[in-house]
Amino acid sequence: MPGIAGIITRNKASDARRLLANMLDSMTHEPFYEMATCCAPELGVWAGWIAHPGSFAAHESTAGDADEVGLLLSGELFQDDRVTPRPASSQASRPGSILSLYDRLGARSLPELNGLFSGLIIDRRAKRALLFNDRYGLERLYVHQTADATYFASEAKALLRILPDLRALDDAAVAEFLAFGCVLESKTLFRGIRCLDGGSLWSFQDGSCTKDRYFDPESWVHQPALTAQAFASEFEETFSRVLPSYVGNGAGLGISLTGGLDTRMVMACLPNLATKPVCYTFAGLSGATLDQRLAARIAAACGLDHQVLRIQPDFLSNFGSYVDRTVQVTDGCSGATVAHEIYFNAQARALAPVRLTGNFGSEVLRSMSTFKPSRLEPGIFHADFRPKVEASAARTVRAGEHPVIFAAFREIPWNLFGSLAAGRSQLSFRTPYLDNELVALACRAPASSRQSPASAIQLVEHRRSELSRIPTDRALMGNGGSLSRTARTLFAAVTFKLDYLHKEGLPDWLMPFEPALGALDHAGLLGLHKYLPYRLWFRHELATYVTDVLTDPQTARLPYWDAAMLSSIARDHVAGRHNYVREINAVVTLAAIDRLLVRGQPNQN
Repeated sequence: MPGIAGIITRNKASDARRLLANMLDSMTHEPFYEMATCCAPELGVWAGWIAHPGSFAAHESTAGDADEVGLLLSGELFQDDRVTPRPASSQASRPGSILSLYDRLGARSLPELNGLFSGLIIDRRAKRALLFNDRYGLERLYVHQTADATYFASEAKALLRILPDLRALDDAAVAEFLAFGCVLESKTLFRGIRCLDGGSLWSFQDGSCTKDRYFDPESWVHQPALTAQAFASEFEETFSRVLPSYVGNGAGLGISLTGGLDTRMVMACLPNLATKPVCYTFAGLSGATLDQRLAARIAAACGLDHQVLRIQPDFLSNFGSYVDRTVQVTDGCSGATVAHEIYFNAQARALAPVRLTGNFGSEVLRSMSTFKPSRLEPGIFHADFRPKVEASAARTVRAGEHPVIFAAFREIPWNLFGSLAAGRSQLSFRTPYLDNELVALACRAPASSRQSPASAIQLVEHRRSELSRIPTDRALMGNGGSLSRTARTLFAAVTFKLDYLHKEGLPDWLMPFEPALGALDHAGLLGLHKYLPYRLWFRHELATYVTDVLTDPQTARLPYWDAAMLSSIARDHVAGRHNYVREINAVVTLAAIDRLLVRGQPNQN
């Protein structure tokens, strides 16, 4: 995945350049990446960057050793006219660049930056280096510190590559991973490696490291509250104003389009563009979801082309390699049931190198959350490890935190990072719903607005009324037809739930009714919402792969599992006696983490 990596050391280590080369090599997952180094040996700084060709990060990052001031950047920034810096006189700066803003404001420039990013500024004039990340911590920086050096990288594996003592799983972090599907706070799966908190600023000067934060989320909580009407009005104005920064002139832009509200708002506020973006929708092996059907209508109404990007049989026949690639790219933050992200986003990149999505809109604006305990079958755990998982699952994570703050600064960076990281390995990712101004505004919304789609619907109706006549996938808009809106909403809710049960979440007590769900699927009444039937794939097309991994002695040797239960889970799921899709995902993913990242064995073909 594109990112940055480096070593900041008190010692003028002769092998620092070699170690840096190894770090960058471990992060080079695709042959089309751009890469360069930017070092200041007299400051003890050895660093490099990897980026998508032609990306914002590639344009902003310094190639070759820094002159006066150098920058290594990962991610992308979106500035409007109020904060875009004016041209500066420094030779190290370009008009409108991050470094020109740094020229004017120094470290005080960081709160002005808007986007998902991490970076290192090497300032030879001040004899210092500044390591920083975005306020959400979504552009991750993994760090390890010794008495003499700080090692940092956008991927944990870069540290594992050069520091073999770190190649061990942290049992407390693994317990959280199994309890919630992710590791919480700044911990990682690996001993001795942590993530920088969001909004971090670490300053290195004269052999010392000063750790600070340039942003406190609580500053947004204490803003004056708005009424529902005032919020809807201000949200419409703000969203339509900030969106053009994420769209640019349309060149190289692909819009990942669904039938939901969040991409509908994007389409309603699209500016007139010099170059038309392409729209696409992800889909399964066959059939047509509501997302496909509605997205095609939305694109046509906006005068844009629309394509369907499908899973093909080669995804299932090479499933093991996609799992391995996903674990490698995401440092184990995602695995088996997110293996499709690299597959889909590689297809999307063939259409456009930048992907604009509606991701995180429902979490930030409408307090919709998928963050909850995984509730894996307790019998799967080794008797000595089970209490640790149960203690993690019993932990109160939200603790009364403001729902927008929890979504933007906790749930998204912790729980949703993996799928984002997998996609970003293939293309540049943009979403307007983590724009600083929008998230700050969402914190001012009354509870009634966060529990209703009214403000989103109003925006679409006001900005592009023809799009409001096309229903969403949950029938929240649209007029006409033989069914009333209430009936259509009920139909959408029922089919969504049945689709979820059939493709993913069928409880054991409903197993006798699986043939009936299959009949509804064949009749076209299911498959309207879900197109990735991992529960069924694990029973049929991927049964051999699942069985091989769960019965592999190397899997059973991990101290987390009850070995006998692993074999039972494989048999019972494949036979259709129980639904163990979550347990299979956990075991397969952790086995790949151990094999690839801890023991360093090569990918499976």
